Amino acid sequence: MRLILTALVFVAGMFDLFLAISFLTGPEDAATGFGIAATGIGGISTIRADFTSFFGVAAFCMMWGAWRRNADLLLVPALLFGTSFVGRAINLALVGAYPGWPMPMVVEAGHVLLMLAAWRMLPHHKLREIAG
Repeated sequence: MRLILTALVFVAGMFDLFLAISFLTGPEDAATGFGIAATGIGGISTIRADFTSFFGVAAFCMMWGAWRRNADLLLVPALLFGTSFVGRAINLALVGAYPGWPMPMVVEAGHVLLMLAAWRMLPHHKLREIAG
C-alpha cells in the first residue's frame, strides 16, 4: 500500500509540474483552460507567477516527498489544495454554481485526501537539533 501511495503522489506531482510549466511557458492558453482571462501584461504576469508557483511548489513537495519518503513535505500541497477547496466552497455558497464547478473541487479534494493518506503511511523526519 505504501508503494502504491508513493507512486500516486509522484504521478500527481508530475501532473502538477506539467501544469506549472504550462503556466510558465504559455500563461494565456493555460489560464483559458481554468476559465481565466488575462487583461494586459500585468494580468499575464500575475497568472505566470501565481499559478506557476502554486502548482510548482505543490509538485516539488509531492515529488520530493515521495522520492525521499518524507511525509512531512506532503503537508504543503495538502494545505495548498485544501485552501483552494475551501475558497471554492465559499464561492459556491456565496455566488453559486457555474458550469463545470465540481471538477476542480474533486481534483483538489483528491489531492488533499491523497496527501493525507500518504502522510499517514510514509515516515516522518524529525528535525535534528544542532548542538553548538
